[in-house]
Amino acid sequence: MDDSKRYERLLERYKNGDLDRRKFLGLIGAAGLAYGLHTPFAKSALAATKEVRFDGWGGVVSEAFRKHAFDPYTKKTNIKVVDGTFGSGDEYLSRVKASQNGEYNIAHLSGVFDYARYHGLGLTSELNEANIPNLKYVIPKLADVFRGITNGKLSCVPYDYGTTGLAYNRKYITDDEMKEKGANILLEKRLKGKVGGWGDWRTRIWYASLQTGQDPNGAKDMDAIWEALRTHRDLLLKYWGSGAELMSLLAEEEIYVTEAWSGRVFALQEQGHDIGYMDPPNGFGWQECLFVIKGSPMEACEELLNFMLAPATSIAVAEGQNYPPALDPTKVDLGKKIPTLPAFDPNGTLEGLTFANPEYWNSNEQEWSKKFGRIQKGY
Repeated sequence: MDDSKRYERLLERYKNGDLDRRKFLGLIGAAGLAYGLHTPFAKSALAATKEVRFDGWGGVVSEAFRKHAFDPYTKKTNIKVVDGTFGSGDEYLSRVKASQNGEYNIAHLSGVFDYARYHGLGLTSELNEANIPNLKYVIPKLADVFRGITNGKLSCVPYDYGTTGLAYNRKYITDDEMKEKGANILLEKRLKGKVGGWGDWRTRIWYASLQTGQDPNGAKDMDAIWEALRTHRDLLLKYWGSGAELMSLLAEEEIYVTEAWSGRVFALQEQGHDIGYMDPPNGFGWQECLFVIKGSPMEACEELLNFMLAPATSIAVAEGQNYPPALDPTKVDLGKKIPTLPAFDPNGTLEGLTFANPEYWNSNEQEWSKKFGRIQKGY
């Protein structure tokens, strides 16, 4: 029986409930099926690699990666995956720039603008795509935007996507009020002290653009944006800094409304919390990638990326972290749960999402991040 038929039979058993996720991943790992075709990796180079470092967003996302990708990968290859976490892309980039060459390997980066930043700093690698045959399952649009930055080559593989929309506690804010006010709910005076916000300058300026009726990828009246940021700041309980903190603030009812990451809100809903979620018009859509930093052990990293892109692995991780995978739903059966996740596009076109223009945001980063930092501190 060839690999594709064996994989299909195992997948059918998994979907029918005959296998749990752990057993399923163990079987495909033992059979080598998660690697696609048996790729011609340099075994000597892999044998010399003892570990690969992976940095991500922590919380339920890291738990999903560890359980459904890293542990099975280590069992198959004997290469240890050391996972670290960060609260923002800016924080992680500062660490990378200050590190010794080779200390950091793979990062779960958010947004094409991050990819462009890393490339501009000379931190991109060049993946050997022959070693990552599972790329064939990825939505083409997600990979093409990265190729456009690095002359047709890739330094990453797309992995998931989602939105930064609005989360609200239905005990205190109705669905009708959210439909009426949209992004301006974050400026509602009656909610003073119960409003949250991610302390990320891009997200703050994106939502201030919506609140002032401007294009988030081309705002003209920055004075109005700075004023909206100050108004929001004065209503805040606090700026949150991680997905785990976001979930805690909402679950404990310390805040009633905030912009939030779609998958984290879905996790709260699964836990039984009556938290609503909506994407306002021109809400913040994003995709995330697994980025390989220059100087990393490439064969081992490519092996891990291919394992993580295998449909079985990618679906299990997506179900664990509650973000749709980068897999093309017209090529891969994604099961029952993934189509119910916020932001999921059954057509694989992603035309309903508004993504950040990397040239616009990166060209303004120095000035705007500094300005927001001052407003955040009360100036």
